[in-house]
Amino acid sequence: MIIKVKRKLRHPEAPQRNHRAMTRRELIAQGFIAGSATVLSGGILGLFANPRQAYAELAGDLIELKQACGITNGAGKIPFICFDLAGGANMAGSNVLVGGRGGQFDTLSTAGYRKLGLPGNMVPGVPEAAPTATSNGDHTDTSLGLAFHSDSAFLRGIQASLRSPGIESMINGAVIPARSENDTGNNPHNPLYGIQKAGADGSILTLCGSRNTESGGNSVAPLSMIDPQYRPTKIDRPSDVTSLIDTGQLVGLLGPEDATAVLESIYRLSRDKLDRVSTGISGDAVIKDLVKCGYLKAADIADRFGKEVLDPGQDPLIVGPGGIFSAEEFFANNTDGAEFRKTASVMKLVIKGYAGAGCITMGGYDYHGGARQEGEIKDFRAGRCMGACLEYAHRIGVPLMLYVFSDGSLSSNGVIDDSVNGRGKGEWTSDNQDTAASFFLVYNPGGRPALYQNGLDGLPPEQHQQIGWFTPNGDVDRSSSPGANNVNLLVEMVVLNYLALHNEQNRFAEIFGNSLGGAASLDRLIAFEKIVDGTIA
Repeated sequence: MIIKVKRKLRHPEAPQRNHRAMTRRELIAQGFIAGSATVLSGGILGLFANPRQAYAELAGDLIELKQACGITNGAGKIPFICFDLAGGANMAGSNVLVGGRGGQFDTLSTAGYRKLGLPGNMVPGVPEAAPTATSNGDHTDTSLGLAFHSDSAFLRGIQASLRSPGIESMINGAVIPARSENDTGNNPHNPLYGIQKAGADGSILTLCGSRNTESGGNSVAPLSMIDPQYRPTKIDRPSDVTSLIDTGQLVGLLGPEDATAVLESIYRLSRDKLDRVSTGISGDAVIKDLVKCGYLKAADIADRFGKEVLDPGQDPLIVGPGGIFSAEEFFANNTDGAEFRKTASVMKLVIKGYAGAGCITMGGYDYHGGARQEGEIKDFRAGRCMGACLEYAHRIGVPLMLYVFSDGSLSSNGVIDDSVNGRGKGEWTSDNQDTAASFFLVYNPGGRPALYQNGLDGLPPEQHQQIGWFTPNGDVDRSSSPGANNVNLLVEMVVLNYLALHNEQNRFAEIFGNSLGGAASLDRLIAFEKIVDGTIA
């Protein structure tokens, strides 16, 4: 029986007061605070040298020296972005479909779907009275490869940001049923350090994140993966991006080409002088190398970024008449605008190769205890941001792995929110760590990623789209995968799938050991065939 009740609605953007928030992470999860960004930059380029003459040479003579100074254009790995939905968001059933041992379409019980927020007239397999343009007519939608509920707020948001014709056919994804503790930042969910260990790097930063934390997000990273030298740089607005690179007044006065030539000459003059004198400082050689590399880096920055539009708000692929976001919504002084600017800032750095991987934290996803409309509005916004990353990767022409997770989950008792934004679905009434899941989407410019089927596990391809499974009553089967009841191993499974996209799953054991088992066990946990060999061409 479907129960309908009338209740007083709170504003969907109001902080969640269903239980007392004590820590900073709990305040973020419930939407009480958003945070600010500060990026400091500086240099030592003015030390010692006093060049009075310049002579021009071709930049080719400096290329080998760039590597010695650690100046790179990135590692050539697939860009990686994760969304940390702080508070315990719904992933399974009402958004991404989950099923039993047979995969996403191995349907659960009606009671199981009710726990996941779907009334009996909206469960997968029941005909839709008014199918959407992309649905299969039975409350399922496979337009992105990965099966979503046809009225998934994530899906509707993603589709609203996918502007390019045919892009859907270049996307696929997988869902991982996995328990996650509720209302805590101590879930070691964040995979950024693991992605770095897999080889991701950028030409400016290795990692970036929208929170000023050790992980760059709300949830922490597995302790065994953390390497302090790669601590994510805080990026959550366009000014954080532009402040990373200062091409100096020379670029404005002379133009990028002439400015680069001048800075190259300054480098050579400084190098020649330093080779002839002593700084009088202990560690003379180290100091000289720092100064030389500082000048060389300045020349390289002017060469590579003098003509680049670094501000995401000024990038016509992102904002404007032909952009992913309209100027009105991008610059709006509201929650949507702030989240769009945050997303654009991280995705610009990662997808352009300036950072190897990034994390976008969105707060307020502890949305139980209120009408269903709160979750629908926030999930749609998150979908818009996910879709923006996929669309931008398509416009730039590079692949992308997009991972979505949350600290905990929630469930419904079947009470229906029949408001416009509630859409006739079950209200989220309580925390429930047993209904949790994570998922990832992969964009490949060469065509939809193919499900893994060449392994030693003997599983059919559809069982690689759902790694693990739910019980019929709507709970994660804790034995269905190594990560189903162990968040540390869930992160390793995500990194394994990142490696497999490069055809490098054989490197997993050398990086992480045998925590996930041998070759056949690893094959069981891989969703897709390779889309590149080692690095992006």
